[in-house]
Amino acid sequence: MGNTYDGFDKALEYRDGGGGVSFVLGLLTGTVLGAGLGMLFAPKSGSELRSQLSERAGDVANQASEGYRRASQSAGQWAEKGREAYNKASEAVAKGAKEARKYVRETGSSTSSAYNSTAEHIRGRAADD
Repeated sequence: MGNTYDGFDKALEYRDGGGGVSFVLGLLTGTVLGAGLGMLFAPKSGSELRSQLSERAGDVANQASEGYRRASQSAGQWAEKGREAYNKASEAVAKGAKEARKYVRETGSSTSSAYNSTAEHIRGRAADD
């Protein structure tokens, strides 16, 4: 039982004392070792690899340019459709307002005429009485 406690105590000392430094050292060693092995076993020479990377970068740039062109064209089409819809809606509202004014004028004049003839009729009866 005493051995377990001592081992636990030593593990704490190791972790607090220099664990961070050994981790960084191991990380750097692994990075350098991995890069070296990658270059050693690479199937292409450096110039071939650079050429291939340059070609792929050009392809990606062309695809991005084409995507931008399509998006711009699509946005222009949507803007035009929006303007057309706005114009149609504006015309419909103007026509509705015109029809409403016409209806009010017609209804107002016929109501006014009916009111006037009813008032004259009532006045005529009052005069007769």
